[in-house]
Amino acid sequence: MIRFEQATKFARTKGIKKPIIEDASLTLNRGKSVGLLGRNGAGKSTLLRLIAGAIKLDKGRIIRRGKISWPLGFAGSFQPSMTGEQNVRFVARIYGVDTEQLIGYVEEFAELGPYFKAPVGTYSSGMKARLAFGLSMGVNFDYYLVDEITAVGDANFKKKCQAVFETRLQDSDVVMVSHSTGTIRDYCDCGVVLEKGKMTYYENVEDAIRAHDKNMKES
Repeated sequence: MIRFEQATKFARTKGIKKPIIEDASLTLNRGKSVGLLGRNGAGKSTLLRLIAGAIKLDKGRIIRRGKISWPLGFAGSFQPSMTGEQNVRFVARIYGVDTEQLIGYVEEFAELGPYFKAPVGTYSSGMKARLAFGLSMGVNFDYYLVDEITAVGDANFKKKCQAVFETRLQDSDVVMVSHSTGTIRDYCDCGVVLEKGKMTYYENVEDAIRAHDKNMKES
């Protein structure tokens, strides 16, 4: 369960304060995967980071029941001076999982070769994405937060990512941001539309897509 209680977060750009969410109260229950919809710049990625606990609210609170991933596709939290292996070891301690088992899984999955033992600061963006995705799949979460990217790398690696991700979702839920309504339909049961700081929940994902499409036409 993820519950927003009078949650407020503002973005501040060049002295202008813009609401991402304002006085939002909403409960997302286990057993349903959620598509997060909204126009460009509405704050969908920021909302995922709020759910993950990577950034703080300005007011209110978010109550989390269950183990929640960091946003897949977001590799900015790695310590660049540490190796890939050391970053994995650090995450294993935080989440209380078997360190050697997680290291072995990520090393094999990410296919980084000797770079796994090199500083992450030397990685390309694609290598960081492989490490982030493998690390996410190596920990069993109740909720996976997905920001656009569900697979990375070449065609064969993407197939592997897709297969393991779908296996994880047999026992877990997803909160997903995607510009593709087809992808939202494939993975999500219900939806939340983010518009001008307001979060509106729709039990049926098709209703959420229709509401989002209507907002886009009226813009």
